Amino acid sequence: MAIDNNRWGILYCPKTNAFRPQKRWEKIEKYLKEQQVAYDYVQSESASSVQRLIKMFINSGYKTIIVVGGDSALNDTVNCLMQVDAETRNQIVLGLIPNGLMNDFAHFWGIEEDDEERLVKAFKRRRVKKIDMGCIRYTNTEGDACRRYFLNCINIGYVAAIMNLRRKMNHIFGSRALSFLFSFGLLLFQRLDYKMHLKINTDVIKRKVMTVCVGNALGYGQTPNAVPYNGLLDVSIVYHPEMTQLFEGIYLFLRGKFLNHRSVHPYRTKKVEVFAAKRAMVGIDGRLMKTPVNKFTISIAPDVINFLLPD
Repeated sequence: MAIDNNRWGILYCPKTNAFRPQKRWEKIEKYLKEQQVAYDYVQSESASSVQRLIKMFINSGYKTIIVVGGDSALNDTVNCLMQVDAETRNQIVLGLIPNGLMNDFAHFWGIEEDDEERLVKAFKRRRVKKIDMGCIRYTNTEGDACRRYFLNCINIGYVAAIMNLRRKMNHIFGSRALSFLFSFGLLLFQRLDYKMHLKINTDVIKRKVMTVCVGNALGYGQTPNAVPYNGLLDVSIVYHPEMTQLFEGIYLFLRGKFLNHRSVHPYRTKKVEVFAAKRAMVGIDGRLMKTPVNKFTISIAPDVINFLLPD
């Protein structure tokens, strides 16, 4: 049976360990009914089910897909969209109602978790913008050539380790700031730098580096000037600071002035080549990925996703 082009496919991803997870959906459902939106709704059972459900929406012919979830669910969604041909993808628009641990891509657009009513009204107006995605191409441990797309950022090194720990801590503290600070505290006495060999534009960097963030958007505060519609990636490289500078860096990070730190070196580029990043974790849109083997490349894919604007 053909799907009405005006009918939305909505994927609801409850927060892990949330108390009464259906309460959030009931609130969203109320606004959908008030706005007389025609929709079909599915709920993910786990993170692993997101791609299966999004593929079901795509194969069933839905032209509007709304994700109620966080950065990881959004990452799975755009990677599903990139698996279909460009003609099919260009007919689909993607909307986001944040419901995750960090919601960094939503924050780029000024979207907060309690914006459900505003978002439903905005999605009905159907203002669409073509946005970019970053892409990492790498070889896995089995020797297969792989690629993975991202909307927010890729972290290599120290911050990837923090983000991984932060995910584990967030359900304990329930606060973005507290979970981040506690994660920082646990990692203070662990490895702070990694031997890296990078090429960005014409610059070759071959030295110890604390962390690298390649951002298509905010990059959890590390690439605050990046925008996902200029065909470029922002890169922040942090060399190993002294301990006093590290605390200064935390302060500037929380104040949104990360690039002002003396150890931060910003770049803007279309491509980052990573020849070596020994023992450094790699995170993509806040989720730890299996560390690529040997060289990997991060590039930009411009104007590939139709995104529903929140205003």
